[in-house]
Amino acid sequence: MLNLFQHRTRERVRYSYVYIMTNKYRTTFFVGVTSNLSKRIAEHANGTGSLFTKKYNLKDLIYFEKFSDMNQAIDREKQLKNWHKEWKLNLIRETNPKFETLKIM
Repeated sequence: MLNLFQHRTRERVRYSYVYIMTNKYRTTFFVGVTSNLSKRIAEHANGTGSLFTKKYNLKDLIYFEKFSDMNQAIDREKQLKNWHKEWKLNLIRETNPKFETLKIM
């Protein structure tokens, strides 16, 4: 059992995520970063996530990575945004070969 001091100093781990959204035809992709993946995906689904995702109807989450440090997630996002489309497709295929929409709970 934690004493009061331990309870106050114990930090809750906050995760950060890099994610890739696409449309139903899997032709356009968006790479983003967030500290609350389920909320962010809901925002994209409602058309409030970003102008780009709204314009191209990108509502399907097909890939994400989890980080314990937001700076690492931001660095990874920058890296993926500079990748060629084929590199991103190959990355997605490693964990989601059928490009299925992922469900976040």
